[in-house]
Amino acid sequence: MPAVVDTNVPVLANERAVDVLQCAAACAQALNEITKFGLLVLDDGDQIFAEYKRYPKFSGQPGAGDIFFKWLSDNRYKPDRVAQVPLVQDPALPGEFAVFPEDPALATFDHSDRKFVAVVLTHPEKPPVLNATDSDWWDYREALHTHGVKVRFVCGEERFHGD
Repeated sequence: MPAVVDTNVPVLANERAVDVLQCAAACAQALNEITKFGLLVLDDGDQIFAEYKRYPKFSGQPGAGDIFFKWLSDNRYKPDRVAQVPLVQDPALPGEFAVFPEDPALATFDHSDRKFVAVVLTHPEKPPVLNATDSDWWDYREALHTHGVKVRFVCGEERFHGD
């Protein structure tokens, strides 16, 4: 199954702090499923890859996020493991993507996360976005869903509404 992975998933998969161990384990499991059985979807301009690249630790004992990045580095040009879709910039709005919905409900959606939405909307299967703890995805989930963007909350939805 294809998936788009928000950067916070591999970042949290590396965490070892007691207060986030359950979330870190869920992130590690989600990444493991992608590397073993799934298909990671990225942009072909390397915007997502460049963001991922800022976070791995290249010394000491690797965490699950570091292992995921190593897997991605080894597999990013294997189309059966990593799909890369083209992102078209909106000529009328510099820095915006042509496929990002023109919807007032999404006007204040985080600009740094718009590339993930654009990747989902460009890929023919409209894969879900995996998110760990970024509240923007929760806050805009209904507006995104209206446009065909599904979000999978890897660490559970309850963290966003205090249950």
